[in-house]
Parts: sequence; C-alpha cells; structure tokens
Amino acid sequence: MPDRMLNARTLIFPGIGIVGALIFDFDGVIADSEAIANTVLAETVTSLGHSTTLDQALARYSGRRWDEAVAEIEAAIGRPLPSDFSGQLKLATLDRFRTDLKEVRGATDFIRRFAHIPRCIASSSSIDRLQLCLSVLALEAEFGSHVYSADMVARGKPHPDIFLFAADKLGVRAEECLVIEDSAGGIRAAVAAGMTVVGLCAASHIREGHDLKLRDAGAVHLAHSWSDVEGFARHFFNG
Repeated sequence: MPDRMLNARTLIFPGIGIVGALIFDFDGVIADSEAIANTVLAETVTSLGHSTTLDQALARYSGRRWDEAVAEIEAAIGRPLPSDFSGQLKLATLDRFRTDLKEVRGATDFIRRFAHIPRCIASSSSIDRLQLCLSVLALEAEFGSHVYSADMVARGKPHPDIFLFAADKLGVRAEECLVIEDSAGGIRAAVAAGMTVVGLCAASHIREGHDLKLRDAGAVHLAHSWSDVEGFARHFFNG
C-alpha cells in the first residue's frame, strides 16, 4: 500500500510526491457556467445578424483569448463590434448566472468533504464574476479570501502565473499542489507551474473528444465526474 496522509494538511500520491494543497479552476469545474456563458454569447452574436448555436459558440470561441474571439466575431458579422459589446455581454451573462447557474454536480460535496486540505480557486474569470457565482452557489465561506483571478497577475493561462501566485498565497510549493482543471489551456498553465493536474470533464459544455485534449495537455488523470476525482484520491485523503 502507498503511504497514506502524513497529517491533515499533506497527502502522498505515488509517483507524484507530497500534495499539500488543492487548487480549483472555477468555470466548468465548480460552476457549470460555460454552457450558460456561451449560450448568452451565441444569442448575442445571433442578434447581430450571424446565426450562432451553443455548439458553434463553444467550437469557435471557448478557450480562446477574448481579443481573438472578438476578431472572430467581427469577421463573422462583417463589421466592427459596438464599443460597448464586451460590457453589455458581461452584464447579460451575469444576469443569466443569477437565475440559471448551478454547480458542476458533486463539486460542493467534494469541497466540503476535504475541507481539511488547504485550497483556493485560481481562475481566468474576473473577481466580480467569481464573487457573484460563489454567492449564487452559496460557496463564499468555503474559500474565504483564497479566490484568485488572472486579473491579479501579469499573464493569464496558459502561462503559469496564476497558479504560482495561488501557491505563494497558500504558502505551499508549486510541486505540492494538485490542480483540478477542465481546459487544455488551464492544464498547460498548471503543468508549466510544476503542478499535478486532474482533467475534469463533468460540466454540461463538455463535448466528445475533450478528455483527449486534456490528456494531451498534461493531465495525469482524467475524471468524468467528481466521484471519479474522489476515486483517484480516495486512498490518499483522510476524508
């Protein structure tokens, strides 16, 4: 049997080493928000004269830098976007979150079951979006001040900055962090930071073949539910 937990704040993974903290991506990992956000985007692009479905929005814009997505939309509609496009889209998306947002099934149970492990959120989303979504999901108390946005660092994912920032704030070494991510860019960022990553394919926006992209990006384990994540960790958490 592998060594089990050293104490309430460290874990041992065979072939990986000591894990002293959990770092959660947010959208598509805790919040089932990607399908909602891309539905609003598809509706908005359609209103500009270019009919767009949810699947098309996911294929064309999801996982891309926002400036790249804007350029793609402008090419599709054949003209520059209105100057207030990004701001109005954000407001519409946040409004939809207030009414429709749900967790990725099992996320809250997992977070609370392993509350003895230091943890944080490290997300590409803005801090106001994160705070709103945590409030809707009643998860503010589970993370406290340990909610970190890429707005807080020089470079976003796939650069490692947000994960290195999070590890520093938690007071652990990067190589001691276990990250749960749903995007290839996020996984590449965590791997570049020297962290171990589980690729989670459990949210409603996940499409066929996504797990292979996460594996190719460097995920050491692929999970299709939070139960799968727990199964991977069961022998090592003192839950």
